[in-house]
Amino acid sequence: MASESTKRRMQVKAASSRISAVDLFCGAGGLTHGLIRAGISVEAGVDTDEMARHAYEVNNPGAEFLNWDLSKKRSPSVEKLFQPDKFRLLAGCAPCQPFSRLTNGQGKHRSWDLLDYFGRLIRGIGPELVSMENVPELADRGRPVFERFLSVLKANDYWFDWRIVRCQEFGIPQTRRRLVLLASKLGPISIPEGRLRVSKQWKTVEEAIGNLPHLESGEECSEDNLHVASMLSDLNLRRIKATPHNGGTQKDWPEDLILDCHRKASGRSYYVVYGRMWWDKPSPTMTTLCTGLGNGRFGHPDQDRSITLREAAILQSFPRSYSFWPPEKRLNKKAVGRFIGNAVPPKLGQVLGATLLKHIAQY
Repeated sequence: MASESTKRRMQVKAASSRISAVDLFCGAGGLTHGLIRAGISVEAGVDTDEMARHAYEVNNPGAEFLNWDLSKKRSPSVEKLFQPDKFRLLAGCAPCQPFSRLTNGQGKHRSWDLLDYFGRLIRGIGPELVSMENVPELADRGRPVFERFLSVLKANDYWFDWRIVRCQEFGIPQTRRRLVLLASKLGPISIPEGRLRVSKQWKTVEEAIGNLPHLESGEECSEDNLHVASMLSDLNLRRIKATPHNGGTQKDWPEDLILDCHRKASGRSYYVVYGRMWWDKPSPTMTTLCTGLGNGRFGHPDQDRSITLREAAILQSFPRSYSFWPPEKRLNKKAVGRFIGNAVPPKLGQVLGATLLKHIAQY
């Protein structure tokens, strides 16, 4: 958890901001945390997941968590959250499951309408600034939903820019691609370019988590209950031990360790599942299931285990001190995994916040 002095500094910096923000679909507060660090005053985060309240409020001074269903709220309820006499920023990342390639975009997912609710609030409130972040597939599989969102911006006289960014180019130790949009009523606005365009400049897994305490399978760090290694079965422990350090995959396993489903031609493309991350590269994209060895290349580079929740959070660019769960309660690993995997990386939020502050200074 951040020290009280750090929280005070964040709060003082945000209090003097010329931008007042509300974060829709805020989750555990990744975007909010980045905006506050950039110097933006975030008044509230809105989400239907009450379990995210602790993480959101404890780490983000001055921001209130509101357990609201936006399908049942109208514009005045959100509009009154902004501070008067400041530029209003309506920001958010609608849950991306309906658009992700992992769900194949099949059928009408219950979350399809969330971006429409976002657009409805933009139309009703008319904030000076808008920030939206989502999976790249939104511009493809979710094209009709995305086009409706863009039509709201066009109809309400916004300048806007959107593109697919690579998080590793912004100093995040993770190969994560995201669709980012910024909109403004003040004047033309552009998505910032990442400063780190060459792979040798990217922050690596070793730089991010190389100094965390060593753990065996099933072991927990006494100083951090998020730094706990999942207990592997005997078979999976044999598999990770047979996987070469620093980027090894199941291609190196003896025949008796290979899964039956991966012996088929259709399963050969999944060879990175059960694989290890590299020390000298950014991590793969963190998902809600990234602490499970069988869910991707989530094996530790040289320890015989999958990565921990704390390691996943750091790879998402959360501060090591970020508290995701009340310390007096039994840890809900599934919920915290969801918070981390679904989050906007705070460092990306900070870059966007700095861009918006520079933008209002210009206009």
